[in-house]
Amino acid sequence: MSIPQSGGGPIESIHQLSEYLAEGCKPKADWRIGTEHEKFGYCKDTLEPIPYDGPRSVKAVLEGLRDAHGWAPVEEAGNLIGLEKNGANVSLEPGGQLELSGAPLESIHGTCDEVNQHLREVKDVADKVGVGFIGLGAAPIWTHEQMPMMPKGRYRLMTDYMDRVGTMGKSMMYRTCTVQVNLDFGSEADMVQKLRVALALQPVATALFANSPFFEGKTNGHKSWRSRIWRDLDPDRTGMLPFVFEDGFGFQAWVDYALDVPMYFVYRDGVYIDALGQSFRDFLNGELPALPGEIPTLSDFADHLTTIFPEARIKQFMEMRGADGGPWRRLCALPAFWVGLMYDQNSLDGAWDIAKGWDAETRENLRIAASRDGLQARVGDIHMHDLAREVLALSEAGLRARACAGSGGLVPDETHFLNALKESVETGKTPADELLNRYAGDWNGDLTQIYAEYSY
Repeated sequence: MSIPQSGGGPIESIHQLSEYLAEGCKPKADWRIGTEHEKFGYCKDTLEPIPYDGPRSVKAVLEGLRDAHGWAPVEEAGNLIGLEKNGANVSLEPGGQLELSGAPLESIHGTCDEVNQHLREVKDVADKVGVGFIGLGAAPIWTHEQMPMMPKGRYRLMTDYMDRVGTMGKSMMYRTCTVQVNLDFGSEADMVQKLRVALALQPVATALFANSPFFEGKTNGHKSWRSRIWRDLDPDRTGMLPFVFEDGFGFQAWVDYALDVPMYFVYRDGVYIDALGQSFRDFLNGELPALPGEIPTLSDFADHLTTIFPEARIKQFMEMRGADGGPWRRLCALPAFWVGLMYDQNSLDGAWDIAKGWDAETRENLRIAASRDGLQARVGDIHMHDLAREVLALSEAGLRARACAGSGGLVPDETHFLNALKESVETGKTPADELLNRYAGDWNGDLTQIYAEYSY
């Protein structure tokens, strides 16, 4: 989850908020790719989640990365809670999941180099302290009671709030992992088209990357339990956002939506002030109960945007949020999939042609079916396997048109990063299907074998 935002003076007009979003527009030459992925840490001898502190812990891993690999520390209330280097940062999810938020890079080649370097560094440190890391969409065995809480103020507030607004919020916080990509837009019209495509086709990503068929030690009836969890988290801040597809949608409509999402906190001088359920509109008027008489800054609005969790969202860039965390190849495949669709106009137009006739019910039903059935999902006459094949072909064409070479020009484009997804489309099987086959087959129902065979 996001770190506190900085910069920006007091908000004197609501129009500043849409202008703030519009400042994210960039010429195509400046579009970048920011990849984020999360992973679960565990003690190798017990297979239990690692605590925050101790010889085998999240803190020990962060200290090792700091001391051996040149990362600068990020602290909160005297606790080491993250790292920074070269435009990237390493941060902690509520249950100790380790997240890399990558630097804005020009190509998938750069993203993959970054991922490789990060995983090498993490393994170097983790091996020395007896810790392992695994990429899955949901913790396969651990219960909520087994999970530690990281010492971050926003997580304490969010934990207290989750049971008031849904049934699965704490499961999301403590026992899920994702991979996502952050992309740019060139104008308001470009943002609108990209966000509509991102939301409509997010179920395709959910299906292709489905990797969480287990929870609390047994099968759960879903290929992506992580996606299922998100449906019962908090309806005020999640979902497929039908208003995005209405005529006239733009930056101001996003601002209006964001202002109606209840607040979590206000960040002041290193402290998260409880504003749970309060209104940012009241804050604009100096009437926030948590800070009476105080007017918010643009930093406060930027912080608030990080507490909105739909399937795709905008800040000063766009985030694709529908995929389960997973193995190395798919950490590079996720940005490749969306870059191919979003950064080539012909592919973007083709993707919109596929989805533009769907209504809100169809889009929501695709979301539900993808989490349950993966590539075997069907909604009306839409077969997810066929849809994924069509969308993946558009992505591949987009990457080929980008012609972004790697390895000193020896690799002509980025299309090979889609190979893992092409295999899934060819076989009809996602990581979840493979895991289920192993569980019912040579594992003989022993789910603990997942750690030895699927860790990084």
